[in-house]
Amino acid sequence: MASVNKVILVGNLGKDPEVRFTPSGRAVAKFPLATTDSWTDQENSRQERTEWHNVVVWGKQAESCGQYLAKGRQVYVEGAIRSRSYDDKEGNKRYITEVVAQRIQFLGGGGGRGASTAAESGGMGSFDEFGGAPVPSEDDVPF
Repeated sequence: MASVNKVILVGNLGKDPEVRFTPSGRAVAKFPLATTDSWTDQENSRQERTEWHNVVVWGKQAESCGQYLAKGRQVYVEGAIRSRSYDDKEGNKRYITEVVAQRIQFLGGGGGRGASTAAESGGMGSFDEFGGAPVPSEDDVPF
């Protein structure tokens, strides 16, 4: 039986993206993304819970994230959950769960240093997983 590993998040960046390059020259960006749920409890009090997600973006999308995104900016992320382990500076094994983004769409202003809409950013607001090519908007479809 087939399985599905798909995540869709809309949230705000917790800090500016950190962009680095692999030895082969491929860009990778990492940033924390906050999503907040709110509800009214049984005592009619408003409650909130914020979840933090570690987002990883590769290739041209990573470069664009570094250029257009900043702390507080709202973003749509579509991707898959990946877990991995690494050794920290003291040699202890650490585990981390990340969302590896396959599609990023820049949303409203939210304090970012880039343009506030995809149209203002020269069509650079949405990317697919294949090399960071811009995803056409409904206005770009000829029918």
